Amino acid sequence: MNPSLDEVVKRSLRRLIPFLLLMYVLSFLDRTNIGFAKQNFQLDTGLSDAAYALGAGLFFVGYAVLEIPSNLIMQRVGARLWLARIMITWGLISAAMMFAHTEAVFYALRFALGVAEAGFFPGVILYLTYWIPARHRGRANGLLYFGAPLAFIFGGPLSGLLLEFDGAAGLHGWQWMFLVEGLLATVVGVWALWYLEDRPDTSRRLTAAEREVLVAAMAEDERARAAHSPGTVLRALRHPRVLYLSVIYFCIQVSVYGVTFYLPTQVAGLVGEDVGLTVGLITAIPWTCALIASFLVGRLSDVTGARRTIAAVTLAVGGLGIAASAAAGQPGLGLTALCFAAAGFIAVQPVFWTLPMGLLAGSAAAGGLALVNSLGSLGGFVAPNVKTWADAAFGGSTAGLYLLAVVTLAGAVMIAFLGGLRGRVPAETMQTIPKGTS
Repeated sequence: MNPSLDEVVKRSLRRLIPFLLLMYVLSFLDRTNIGFAKQNFQLDTGLSDAAYALGAGLFFVGYAVLEIPSNLIMQRVGARLWLARIMITWGLISAAMMFAHTEAVFYALRFALGVAEAGFFPGVILYLTYWIPARHRGRANGLLYFGAPLAFIFGGPLSGLLLEFDGAAGLHGWQWMFLVEGLLATVVGVWALWYLEDRPDTSRRLTAAEREVLVAAMAEDERARAAHSPGTVLRALRHPRVLYLSVIYFCIQVSVYGVTFYLPTQVAGLVGEDVGLTVGLITAIPWTCALIASFLVGRLSDVTGARRTIAAVTLAVGGLGIAASAAAGQPGLGLTALCFAAAGFIAVQPVFWTLPMGLLAGSAAAGGLALVNSLGSLGGFVAPNVKTWADAAFGGSTAGLYLLAVVTLAGAVMIAFLGGLRGRVPAETMQTIPKGTS
C-alpha cells in the first residue's frame, strides 16, 4: 500500500525541521549575540555607541551584497554542500570576533560574517520548496521561525553565562561568548554535510514509494507556481510584486533588529542589573511569547488561508508593542510590551514568506526569494543606526523606539494593501484554503 502524501510530508518535516531549526538558531545567535556583549564589549574596547551601531549593521551590508549569487550557486551545487559551507565559514568568522579589539577589526569581521552567511536563510526557504508542498508550508515556516525566539530562550542564558567567564584563561567574557558560539556553528556545519539531502528524488532515507509520492506532489506544485511565476531571474528581480514584498520585509527587519540589538541592555535597564545570566534569563520571556505566537499564527494561517490579513494584524501588534515598551515606566509593563513586540515581529515572518514562495518558481524562486531577503535584510543595517541617530537627536532612549514602531506599522499597512497591488499575488497565497488541508 502506497503511503499518503500527508504521511510522507510529516516524515520529511520530522527529519528536516529540527536540524534546519538548529542551524537557524545558531545563525540568529551568531549575528545577534553582539547585543549581549554590547555593554562589556564597549567598555573593554572603547567603542562609541555610533561605532557599535555601525558595526552591528555592517553584517547586513555584506549579507545583502552576496545574497542573490549565493542562492543561485546553491541551486547549481546542491543544498547539502552549500548550506554546510555557509555554516562552517560563518562559525569560524564568528569565533574570530574574539579578536575584535579595534573599530577597524570589528567592522571588518562583522562585514565578513554577513558575506559568509549570505544566502543561508533564503537558501533554507528555497530548500523547503523542494521538500514541502505549498499547503503545508505555513506550518513548516512557522516551525522554522521558532529559531529566532529559541536563539534567545536558550542562547540568551548561554551568552549571559559565558559573559560571566570574564578573566578565565586571560580572556574577557565576550571573547568566550564569541569563541564558543562560533565553534558550535562550525561543528553543526560539518554535521550538515552528512545529514542533509539535496532533493526527494535522490533521497536514500525515503522508500521508493515515498519518493514517488513526494516527487509527484512537488512537480505539481512547481507547475502551479510556474504558471504565474515571473519566469526568469532577471524578470523576478524587477517584478513589482517582488519589489513591494522586499519593502515590506525591510520594515519587518527594521523592527526585529532595532529591538534585538538593544534588548539585553533595555531589559538590564528595566530590572536594574548588569547584562549577565539573570538578564539572559529575563530576556527569554519575550522570546518564549514569540515562540508560542509563531506556532499559533502559522497554524491559523494554514487553516484559514487568510495570510494577508493575519500577517498585517500580527505585524501591527508588534509595532504597537515597540511603542508601548518606550512609553512604559514600570519594569512589568515594559517587559509585557516587549512580549507583544517580539511576538508580533517574529510570528509575522513565517506567514509573510508564504507570499513570495507562492509567487515564484524555478530559477526565479532562487533569485526572487534572495532579493526579498537581501533588500529586506538591509533593515538590519538601517535599524541600529537610525535608532542611535534618533536617540541622539531627540535625547533619551525612547525616540528611536518610537521611530521603529512607525516603520513597523507602515509595514503592516503595506501588507494590508497587498491585495490591491497591480498584478495580484496568486490566490492560493491570499485566499481561503479549505479546512483540513493543513
